[in-house]
Amino acid sequence: MSLWICLACGAEHPDTRRPPERCAICVDDRQYVPSAGQRWSTASDLEVGRTFAVEELEPDLFAVTVTPEVAIGQRTLVVRTPHGNVLWEPSAYISADLVVAVQALGPVVAVAASHPHLAGAAVSWSHMLSAHQRAEVPVLWNAHDRRWVQRPDQAYHFWTDRHEPVSGVTLLRAGGHFPGSCVLHWPAGADGRGVLLVGDTLMVGPGGHTVSFMRSYPNLLPLPERLVRRVTSTLEPLTYDRIYGAFPGRMVDGGAPEVVRTSAERYLGWLTDTIRDPDEALTTDTQQAG
Repeated sequence: MSLWICLACGAEHPDTRRPPERCAICVDDRQYVPSAGQRWSTASDLEVGRTFAVEELEPDLFAVTVTPEVAIGQRTLVVRTPHGNVLWEPSAYISADLVVAVQALGPVVAVAASHPHLAGAAVSWSHMLSAHQRAEVPVLWNAHDRRWVQRPDQAYHFWTDRHEPVSGVTLLRAGGHFPGSCVLHWPAGADGRGVLLVGDTLMVGPGGHTVSFMRSYPNLLPLPERLVRRVTSTLEPLTYDRIYGAFPGRMVDGGAPEVVRTSAERYLGWLTDTIRDPDEALTTDTQQAG
C-alpha cells in the first residue's frame, strides 16, 4: 500500500493498492488534468534523482526548493520565531533528510498552506515532523475548503477567518482563488516593516512590481469584482512592506500595500471596462475620419 501523490497538483492521497482514478483537485476548473492523463507517484519514487536546498531569504525566513520541481513546484517557506516555526506551502517532495534540515532551523509548530493547490504532502510533513520532535505538529486548513482535503487525517486542525498558530504570526482568510484562500502575516519580517506570504491568493508579477487575482491561473479565469474587493479589504488593515509569492523570485520588495492597491485598481478597471486601451481610441478616430 502506498500514499499516492498527484503529479499535476502535488496533493497526497490515501494509502490504496492502486492509485485513484482521478484527482478531484485537478478536475476542478481552477486546475487541469494534463493531456497525457492523470499521473501518480509515491514519496519514495519522488526522492530518486531529486535534491533540495534551504536558503535564507531574510533573517528568520527560509525557502526550501526542490530540483527537479514536483507538480506545481511551489517553494516551501519557513518562518522562524522565538516561539516556534511555521512551515508554509509544504512541498509534495518529502524525505527524512529534508525534515532534518527543516528541523535544524528550530521546532515547527504548524504546517499551513494558502490553499489546496499548494498543500503538497502536508499530512506527511505533519507526521514526520511530529515524530522527529515528539510533539504534534498540526496541519492548519481553512474550514471553508474542508471538502478539498484529499487525505483525511487527525492532523488537520480547521480554522475559519483568523488564526494565530504562534505568537507573532497570523493566518487570515482572504478568499478569492478559493473560498478559504489565505495569507500569512508576519509583522516582524522585513526588519519590522512587516511581511505577507501570499501563495497565489495574490499572484506576484514577474517583475515584482504588480500582483494579480484569478480564479484559475492555468485556465485564465478571472475573479469577479466582489471577490477582488474581499481580498484587498482583508489586507487593507495590515502593516506590511514586503510580499513573498509562491514561486522562487516572486516577491514585492517594498511598498507592497501601494502595489496591491494600484494592481487591484488596474485589474478592476479592465474587468469593468472603465479602462480602455488608448489604441482603441486611435483606431476609432481613424475609422471615423475615413
